[in-house]
Amino acid sequence: MARTSAPLHHAHLPWLLLVALLTTLPHSRYQPLWLTAVAGLVLLGVAWQWRQGYQVARNWLKLLLVMAGCAGILLHYKTLFGRDAGVAMLVLFMALKLLELKHRRDAIVLVTLGYFLLLTHYFYSQSIPTGLWLLGTTLVITACLIHLHGAPQASPRTSLATSGKLLLQALPFMVLLYLLFPRITGPLWGLPQDAHAGRTGLSDTMSPGNISELAQSGEIALRAFFNGPVPPPEQRYWRGPVLDSYDGRTWRTGRSENRAPGLEHTGPALHYTLTLEAHNQRWLLPLEMPASLPDPPGLEARIDSNGLVQARNPLKSRQRVEFTSSPDYRMGVMESPQVLWRNLQLPEGFNPRTLALGRSWQQRHPQPRQRVQAALDHFRQEPFIYTLRPPFLGQQAMDEFLFNTRRGFCEHYASAFVILMRAAGVPARVVTGYQGGEINPVDGFLVVRQSDAHAWAEVWLEGQGWVRVDPTAAISPARIETGIASALPEGEPLPMLVDARLDWLLSMRNQWEAINNRWNQLVLGYNPERQRELFARLGFQDADWKTMGTALGISMGTLLLLLAAWVFRPVRENDPALAIWRRAIRHLERRGIACPPWETPLALARRLEQEAPELAPAVAELAQLVTTARYHPGSPRMEPLRLALKRLLRR
Repeated sequence: MARTSAPLHHAHLPWLLLVALLTTLPHSRYQPLWLTAVAGLVLLGVAWQWRQGYQVARNWLKLLLVMAGCAGILLHYKTLFGRDAGVAMLVLFMALKLLELKHRRDAIVLVTLGYFLLLTHYFYSQSIPTGLWLLGTTLVITACLIHLHGAPQASPRTSLATSGKLLLQALPFMVLLYLLFPRITGPLWGLPQDAHAGRTGLSDTMSPGNISELAQSGEIALRAFFNGPVPPPEQRYWRGPVLDSYDGRTWRTGRSENRAPGLEHTGPALHYTLTLEAHNQRWLLPLEMPASLPDPPGLEARIDSNGLVQARNPLKSRQRVEFTSSPDYRMGVMESPQVLWRNLQLPEGFNPRTLALGRSWQQRHPQPRQRVQAALDHFRQEPFIYTLRPPFLGQQAMDEFLFNTRRGFCEHYASAFVILMRAAGVPARVVTGYQGGEINPVDGFLVVRQSDAHAWAEVWLEGQGWVRVDPTAAISPARIETGIASALPEGEPLPMLVDARLDWLLSMRNQWEAINNRWNQLVLGYNPERQRELFARLGFQDADWKTMGTALGISMGTLLLLLAAWVFRPVRENDPALAIWRRAIRHLERRGIACPPWETPLALARRLEQEAPELAPAVAELAQLVTTARYHPGSPRMEPLRLALKRLLRR
């Protein structure tokens, strides 16, 4: 108690400021600006006080700041609970704790809070840079703790070196716990409801501008690794939500029937492993069209009547699944009349010019295939422009788009095409997902980004079922063949990583994404299935939690015994002066002179003046040099010791 209640030394304050800075700085990306400003001002104020003479803040000021900070968090987040509000409270308390550093126990509380605050960074990112930052910060926090319990004048290098040794000693235990601790599906603790808020990705609705906004993100949506040849770009359609309900402005997912979609695969199958990033939705985005569904425990994938593959629960963490798909298929050849009727419905009072154009094709072309071709010819022949910056559309959105602005992204073309087809008497619907993807030459994975988000159409033709029609390909074939970057005009707001035109920049991007992919597959993707595979390779088939716990206990016990044996091993004296003196002792004992181990060199030299006067001068010289070398700060070199030893041996 006396140790922790001791006053805090002035030399400890820079360490505590550094701990507060390193643990709160990354949160500035996710916290409101005012909270970052408050924390920064407190840090600057305490740093200035350290230069001038630190004083604990008055109680009324601390109470006022706590109340004001909590009120600000409550007003901003509408709650004091949950992920974001809870982390904001921790950041606030970390900053305000600097205002009351009076005793050593206050510093220990701040250090403990720093360890806990480090864990919250993984709520937002589990990337390699985050891991490296947290590892370095852990080194600094541990060094701060060592400095608090050591001499205030100790050098930072000494504290950091001791901290590094402690972390290195803990590394084998960390690896064993990571590999052998029984894994469960999902996190070890229940996350708050907002833990997965703000995920970017597809939605179950589509309005003009939705997908064009999503396409401006360079984040990775999924990765695919094919066990064989990779399909060409025109076959890379990753199927997501099917939208068949339209209210004049927004497309929505309708009611799917509880039955299989009636798939007939007519071509070769493609086997691939899909790694989906967390998007907080249930769909699994396979390549059109899946021939088999993944079956890992807890996923419970199924396909509905619209061809949408969904898991039982939303994907709140990265998911690795195996699919088999066939790009050549027929779907819904025997579709029910109710579904066909639903995919002909249009709201009244919207887009009269568009409806009139579609009905004119119905009158001129008796065959539905001819009406589909008429719509595609219309898009090819009129001066339409493919752009991420379409103008704002009003109440009659499709009329304005088709006959006035003629500037749009894939959702504009897919929506207009489906409305035209329904007006022409052809059942049609919108399909959203991703199109394309780029092969990373470093690791061979096909990378699909949010910028590859896409919308296309499906029409139902008698004898063929639902047939994919992509009106965007009629406007900009390059979008399907070579990707979005080459299809858009110069100056469109694409992310730099997507629009990488320099070879060196493209090579750096591929290298970094390959490293990230290995991190995701080997480290973050170490799930219960991978753990069971590891135990199977070790000879434990169908290992349960008891087997894993036993293996973990035995491994940790063995490691502790090895560490204890290393700590308590006999250490050889690494003192050259003492080694020379011991050689002299051995020669004296051979001459019959008793040299007890407790006798100091100078005492032995004085005794020999009586017992062996002929040896006393050489022994006295050697004893003086050995004593000086071991205990005097300016010790002599070893060469005089060696010469004195030779003289002694000659005597």
